[in-house]
Amino acid sequence: MSPTNHQFRLAARPVGLPKRSDFKYTKEPVRDLNAGEVLVKVNYISLDPAMRGWMNEGRSYVPPVGIGEVMRAGAAGRVVASKNDRFAVGDAVTGGMGVQEYAISDGAGLIKVDTRVAPLPVFIGTLGMPGMTAYFGLLEVGQPKAGETVVVSAAAGAVGGVVGQIAKIKGCRAIGIAGGAEKCRYVVDELGFDAAIDYKHEPVVEALRKHCPKGIDVYFDNVGGEILDAALALLARGARVPLCGAISQYNSKGAEGPKNYLSLLINRARMEGFIVFDYASRYQEAAVQMAGWMLAGKLKSREDIVPGLETFPDTLLKLFSGENKGKLVLKVADE
Repeated sequence: MSPTNHQFRLAARPVGLPKRSDFKYTKEPVRDLNAGEVLVKVNYISLDPAMRGWMNEGRSYVPPVGIGEVMRAGAAGRVVASKNDRFAVGDAVTGGMGVQEYAISDGAGLIKVDTRVAPLPVFIGTLGMPGMTAYFGLLEVGQPKAGETVVVSAAAGAVGGVVGQIAKIKGCRAIGIAGGAEKCRYVVDELGFDAAIDYKHEPVVEALRKHCPKGIDVYFDNVGGEILDAALALLARGARVPLCGAISQYNSKGAEGPKNYLSLLINRARMEGFIVFDYASRYQEAAVQMAGWMLAGKLKSREDIVPGLETFPDTLLKLFSGENKGKLVLKVADE
């Protein structure tokens, strides 16, 4: 008897913050596999700010999720049936499997992972897309040099926390921007940043001026808006600004660009957007390097795991309220 697959499908394009009515919770029997396919039982789903952009209609780096389609998401799970020679029952895998209990794949985009190296949720966090984003965004776009000052926004999040730790590994000063005293303590005391700025309770420009007396050499932007403008105002000569995300703008009906962009001209600085998928051919390189740092105790990983597939619409909102602590993960089933 085929198992039943519960899924969240996109029912409407959100206006502002996504709400439960923008999704439809459906169920259907899992169909039989065709030759070359595998069936994965999903254990964990990655919840990422980029998901908000995927719901919008319009031109982007990937096509929008279609109305009626399973909501796009990265996930991790175990192969429970296989007609593909590259995958065996019991293999732990990650890939774009969507917000659902079971996923059928032809194997393209599925990556086998070794849970002896790290727990399965880590492979959709620090050793998954957020970690890859931090690694390539900082090292390839930001190009930090030992002794430089690296500032990162959303520093307690899945990407920002890794950015700051890699900056320290590379011999830089790391300054984080986060919301609330608890997150700022976490960034400094647990992740090893040199300082943290609480944007909710202190003026960001003044705090940046205090912690970056020679200016900002690399500003890794995850939020856009006023914090991006504050960082642009204090760039050092030749600074680099990797544009990773703009979570402050994702639910805005009228997103605004930076006002202090002339600082790029004055300081001969460079601001560059990047998409982690462009580095897909090098993921293995980054994963090996970061796994080595983790085993050596130089890189820490933190997952905020929320149980229950049915909680997806509400749990997703934690990303936009800043409630999550570390990588936000939805637990679907026990391993």
